[in-house]
Amino acid sequence: MRNCLAKITLVLCCSAAGQAAAGMAASAGHAKPASATVTGLPALVRAYRAGPTADRRAAVERWTALHPADAPLVQLALGVVDYEQRDYAAATANLRSARPKLAGIADYVAYYLGAARVEAVDLDQVARDLAPAHAKPASPVAGRAWLVEARARQLADAAGAVKLLRDHYAELPQPEGAIELADCYQAAGDEASAADFLERVNTQFVTGDAAGRATGALRDLEEKMGAAFPPPLPQQILRRADHLLQAQLYDDARAGYRAAAERLSGTEREQALVGADAAELLGGHPDPACSDLAAMQLQPGEADAERTYYVEECAHRAGDATGAGAALDRLSGQYPASRWRLKALLAAASRFLVQNQPQNYLPLYQAAYENFPNEALAPMWHWKVAFRAYFEQHSDAERLLRQQLTNYPGSGSGAAALYFLGRLAEDRNDFGAARLYFERVMTAMEGYYYAGEARLRLRRPEVRNATGSAKTAEFLASVKLPAAEPVPTRATAATDARIARSRLLRRAGLTDLADAELRFGARTDGQAALLAMEAGAAAESPYLGMHLMKALAPDYLNLRLTEAPHRFWELLFPLPYRAELTADALRRSLDPFLVAGLVRQESEFNPGAVSHSHAIGLTQVLPGTGRQYARSAGVGRVTERVLVQPAANLRIGTAILRSMLDQQAGNLEQTLAAYNAGPNRVAEWLRWNTYREPAEFVESIPYLETREYVQAVLRNAEMYRRLYR
Repeated sequence: MRNCLAKITLVLCCSAAGQAAAGMAASAGHAKPASATVTGLPALVRAYRAGPTADRRAAVERWTALHPADAPLVQLALGVVDYEQRDYAAATANLRSARPKLAGIADYVAYYLGAARVEAVDLDQVARDLAPAHAKPASPVAGRAWLVEARARQLADAAGAVKLLRDHYAELPQPEGAIELADCYQAAGDEASAADFLERVNTQFVTGDAAGRATGALRDLEEKMGAAFPPPLPQQILRRADHLLQAQLYDDARAGYRAAAERLSGTEREQALVGADAAELLGGHPDPACSDLAAMQLQPGEADAERTYYVEECAHRAGDATGAGAALDRLSGQYPASRWRLKALLAAASRFLVQNQPQNYLPLYQAAYENFPNEALAPMWHWKVAFRAYFEQHSDAERLLRQQLTNYPGSGSGAAALYFLGRLAEDRNDFGAARLYFERVMTAMEGYYYAGEARLRLRRPEVRNATGSAKTAEFLASVKLPAAEPVPTRATAATDARIARSRLLRRAGLTDLADAELRFGARTDGQAALLAMEAGAAAESPYLGMHLMKALAPDYLNLRLTEAPHRFWELLFPLPYRAELTADALRRSLDPFLVAGLVRQESEFNPGAVSHSHAIGLTQVLPGTGRQYARSAGVGRVTERVLVQPAANLRIGTAILRSMLDQQAGNLEQTLAAYNAGPNRVAEWLRWNTYREPAEFVESIPYLETREYVQAVLRNAEMYRRLYR
């Protein structure tokens, strides 16, 4: 068991983007926006923190001589780096000096000061030093401050440390809180409770640092306690095996399930037996697993439902369509409400979908949304049925499209349902109804792909000039589509406080803490959109700013353009490298805004982006493909180093896009689908059906990723036109 005074690690849930972001910014209407290019103290601190050297420290210290007003911020920054470098005496001295003049961020000073003193085993005044971390406004470091205080108490009053952590358990970061509580229980002599909390961590966390710490601590505790050590409950072994299976650690999962089966009885034992075979099947050993699953005799219940699901999977892998269908029928007949039936329905539906067998997948999706209406993906399943009814011109198409809007008003499929209702109205020459449907898409869901399609339909004189339909207007009045609150024009006092605190931290070069402050404020007491703008404008690059904006204002697509300031949209749809992008696009007779929309979707304008398939750079070019197009793009030898250069990558990417557009006879939707999924798949999808318009092709794409990609690029392009034209 590690000692309670072991090194304290600060983790503030900051992304890599947050750690790299730097600079000062302003919320809407409150302060002059600062440049995202930060020089001076923040840059010096970031460099020193990333690579501590004597020269870099001296550069930070010299700043104080030239700018004495910044001395407290310098002391805070040095204190944090000293702490991270385990020089606790220096950290304590710097943080004590900074404390009197940094009241606005006293909680951060308090946390690092308390943590440094605990590491130095200077424990007398730790609780008093940490008090500001628990003051108002609520602090991102408050939960970790309780951990520090408990460590300080542990040697003199272990029982008090246990009580402190139990009293504030809901505030503690997990799983660190459970591990620290186990340490303190052990110090108090309650080794059984220590084992209990460690086992909780061991059950839930199977990968990462926490898993390793809990496993090692349990091993040490078992060696110490001997026969008195309480073994994990068999239910805990079973749940741990479930987590191992989810983490695709199949060998460990199989061993865990088998160990649980030896100690369990009844339904839980049956679940463990099925789990062991599932782990073997998913781990690449189908023959023994499928034989066992087929022969297994279980009591009726969820374990048998799970077994039947995997029997269906075995039949599918063996190419036995009859056996797979029989297993699915058994689930539907015997376990209609089981989650394993739902998994089997969706697995079979997906297979039929990519094989273009609507006669087989439509009943499965219908069964899914009818029997599991409260599932998060029920709107998507219903949409598969509704769109196909429209596409095949069934008589119930209008009813199903309207049902999509009334039953699932908050789903993103609303824009598509409105658009195709408008197209149905056009087909029967009810142009007044069509106009109302198209206008509703444009006004209520203008951030979606179908708003652009509706705008094109409204250019037709017979639609644009038609008198609206009273019945359609009545129906639309009853539809409640997703909407976001407009971005406030003024900040609340709480938002201003969060921004002020983040700027102090940013001025000290502690950009990860500054972004953590804004994230915490967005979750608790601040206005998320304004805090997002502050974080985005302060980021050191456009793509990092976009990441922060998307994280803090995730429902931006449900805003109208006029419901947020222009700066809000610029941060979400940045346009760096504009000159090169425009020149390369025009050289290839491409719309620059389309290229911008593609780059935003491919790499978010991160020139160093690398995908799982090893596509590189702004336009995500595979090295082999890049070499094929290098000569026509005017680029020399193509290497990975070349592809991360924005100018070269844009030249190659636009050459590829132009070539694909020519291959697809100028059809944008098909071209983008080919860019994402490959031209061979697009050729196959085009053979499936005759599409009356590009939107029908888009909705017929069987791959969700590709379908959303096409819509997103075209939506992005329209946003870029509106923002930058």
